[in-house]
Amino acid sequence: QVRLVESGGGLVQAGGSLNVSCVASGSTNFMGWFRQAPGKEREFVARIRWTDGSKEYSDSVKGRFTISRYNAKNTAYLQMNSLKPEDTAAYYCAAAVHSIVWNVWGQGTQVTVPS
Repeated sequence: QVRLVESGGGLVQAGGSLNVSCVASGSTNFMGWFRQAPGKEREFVARIRWTDGSKEYSDSVKGRFTISRYNAKNTAYLQMNSLKPEDTAAYYCAAAVHSIVWNVWGQGTQVTVPS
């Protein structure tokens, strides 16, 4: 069973940057990030395919967030720039271990951008 451990997050002023990371205990097919703001449903943020590094972003973060990976450490990163108050949410790392189904989730890390 693959496990995910997240780190990073915190509080940053609007326009600032944060980096969150996620370490997987084993190999995966995709790793990605989702977020959930209070009172809202969880939404997709970004994903990366482990084999070829292909990436996908939600429209709301495209051009501001960058997902990357470090293969040797089974680690995915989400660099968040130009943060906005609407980016405030709990950010969850997820993995699709063998297919395209997100079947493993991290514990979540809070990102807060005060308005």
